[in-house]
Amino acid sequence: MHTPLSFLNRKIIIDALQEDMVEGDVTTDILISHNLPLRKARIIANSEGILAGIELTKEVFRLISDKTVFKQELKDGDTFRKKDTLLELETSPYVILKGERVALNILQRLCGIATLTRKFVNLASPYGVKILDTRKTTPNLRALEKYAVRIGGAFNHRYNLSSGILIKDNHIKVLGGIKKAIELAKKNAPPFSRVEVEVTTLEEVREATGLEVDVVMLDNFNLQEIKEAINLIRSSSTKTLIEVSGGITLENIEEIARLKPDFISVGKITHSAPGLDISLKIL
Repeated sequence: MHTPLSFLNRKIIIDALQEDMVEGDVTTDILISHNLPLRKARIIANSEGILAGIELTKEVFRLISDKTVFKQELKDGDTFRKKDTLLELETSPYVILKGERVALNILQRLCGIATLTRKFVNLASPYGVKILDTRKTTPNLRALEKYAVRIGGAFNHRYNLSSGILIKDNHIKVLGGIKKAIELAKKNAPPFSRVEVEVTTLEEVREATGLEVDVVMLDNFNLQEIKEAINLIRSSSTKTLIEVSGGITLENIEEIARLKPDFISVGKITHSAPGLDISLKIL
């Protein structure tokens, strides 16, 4: 999985800077001289949360000027409080003004994901249940968003369509049934691949367990159906892993986790995480 400053993540930052300065920063270019004395700035939290993306934030300013100097006490994964300084930098005001918005956009987004993720993890982990993300991510920002999920304490599901076999409802519809879909997948799967199937009814659960799939995903089951499905699967096989997905909220995740599936996947932690309120102030 991509590290915070992998080639791909640097490219995302470069693209974001180019998006924000297609033909430069008109305001800063006409107002601010390159020769002004160095200034300090602080990135400050206006709410509490989990820090994610601090090295990426620093890279925004480094890409504009490699002479930027940083001072920080917190690292990714740390909890911060309102009014905490997340990062202090010293560089040309020209650099600060050009990088401010992109840096804050990245930090606000990733801290928001990590913070929401941690809330889900804290509710599920006492029951031994792991939280997974989904592919419901912002186009071209998946590497960063899945990194923030890991910082929040959850695990990445498939990174992309190349990462694993997951038979979903539309695959089953095209092929005319769950049995055919599973048999084809198991026959054609690359060596050592795991076959996961999404099911929407208890009858499909019975079919899937009879065909010995590696993972069964219970999609949009109610609480009683989840309980019945888990009993069906566990009585049939101790090897088949169970994932619960669909309609997961902070209000219902604990009662689902009490039923002890192996995983709960939560699209909300990426597609609906609110950005945290973070600001930059030149001193």
